[in-house]
Amino acid sequence: MTTQYRPPSMALTTVGISLATFMQVLDTTIANVSLPTIAGNLGVSVNQSTWVITSFAVSMAISLPLTGFLTRRFGEIKLFIWCTLLFALTSFLCGVSQNMEMLILFRAIQGAVAGPMYPITQSLLISIYPPAKRGMALALLAMVTVVAPIAGPILGGWITDNYSWPWIFFINVPIGIFASVVVGNQMRGRTDKTERPKIDYVGLVTLIIGVGALQVVLDKGNDEDWFNSTFIIVTSIVSAISIAIFLIWELTDKDPIVDLKLFRHRNFTYGTIALILAYAAFFAMSLLMPLWLQRNLGYTATWAGYATAPIGVLPVLLTFFVGKFAPKFDLRMVASIAFVVLGVTCFMRSDFYIGVDFYHVALVQLIQGLGVALFFMPILTILLSDLQQNEIASGSGLATFLRTLGGSFSASITTLFWERRAVAHHEHLVDHITAYDPGTRAAMESMGDPQTAAALINQMATQQGYQISFNEIFHVLGWVFISLVLVIWLTRPPFLAKAGPAASGGH
Repeated sequence: MTTQYRPPSMALTTVGISLATFMQVLDTTIANVSLPTIAGNLGVSVNQSTWVITSFAVSMAISLPLTGFLTRRFGEIKLFIWCTLLFALTSFLCGVSQNMEMLILFRAIQGAVAGPMYPITQSLLISIYPPAKRGMALALLAMVTVVAPIAGPILGGWITDNYSWPWIFFINVPIGIFASVVVGNQMRGRTDKTERPKIDYVGLVTLIIGVGALQVVLDKGNDEDWFNSTFIIVTSIVSAISIAIFLIWELTDKDPIVDLKLFRHRNFTYGTIALILAYAAFFAMSLLMPLWLQRNLGYTATWAGYATAPIGVLPVLLTFFVGKFAPKFDLRMVASIAFVVLGVTCFMRSDFYIGVDFYHVALVQLIQGLGVALFFMPILTILLSDLQQNEIASGSGLATFLRTLGGSFSASITTLFWERRAVAHHEHLVDHITAYDPGTRAAMESMGDPQTAAALINQMATQQGYQISFNEIFHVLGWVFISLVLVIWLTRPPFLAKAGPAASGGH
């Protein structure tokens, strides 16, 4: 007879696990605002410095779906501790890098060890909490997932301005060591069942090539002008062929390195679809808002951060209540309310204009926080609810991988659409401005110098083009969220997150 393992201190164990997750999620965005400084210090162009972000994203995307295999091989506790320690070590190495090549290499290794950390965190939290309190654990994880990416650019900018860019990496070292020591000490009495699964070399190689190439295409597509670039065309073909081979092989192999058969579970399938689409839309909002504030409203990076930060207020304040009371309701209804709130805030932004003030921007961000607070915990619980105990880590890793990939697609599509539609609207606006129009002549005469007037009018048309494109995107995102209400109701109760594969400690 097995009994669920309880660490000596649930609170201390939760703090250790949460800190490691916060550190890992924070690092997905903390370097973004520091790229110009890093590029200047290391003597490269800003465009070359974006590989600091791409290398991390590519490696993490590859390692995420391998979480299940690595868990079976090493056990959850060992995998978590080693990944956390290696994350701290590679952070230090990133900070002491003397050139861009070193920094990109260590960021790639950092991304590889970061991949399994989030899925393992989900599995560990579920395994140590009793069924009645697992909603609380997932709500806490959801809060960390939301707050860390928001804090990343603000903290990164502050550290870079007041100290130096290496410290955005050095701060991970004490956090990683503390988290790994705490979790290792608290859970040393738990026995993880391990095995030596056959290494699926075909699956591993095609995964690395296919997903790696796809992530490069998504990250570099806009910079390279998409399919006008030979590099993007070749990389896309390589990715498509590799992923096709990977899917066919993994669905037919007896011991696949990524278990795609998890999609036989109804709740996992529809819950993951909802997670991918909702996170993609959420990521699009999170990406576009600061860009719009800086380009159209003239905000600095710091003030753009302040304007968008209120989205994290309600998730922090409501974590306890969501975790405690949400499981008492039908989680499909909780998720539906979240999607409606998120959709409504998108529609509110679709009415924004160039003269909108800071208060209104921040207020809509604050309201959106309610939707975010109610979104992650129900979706995570639903998609994990019908997995078997030994499938939790694999399912969490696969869902997180697809969620991350959805975010990458969203970032590329959103940026491309915003730019292309802005150009189209600019052309439409200037078509109506001619020297034969009395209103145009009067406006130009009032500005004095004709060349200055023409440049100013062109600038205004460009600004309005981006604004109209911004409004269009948020209108579409609003309907995406509303449509997800239908998707989530395709799942079926009961929605009780099961304990992970090593939830039983003593025998």
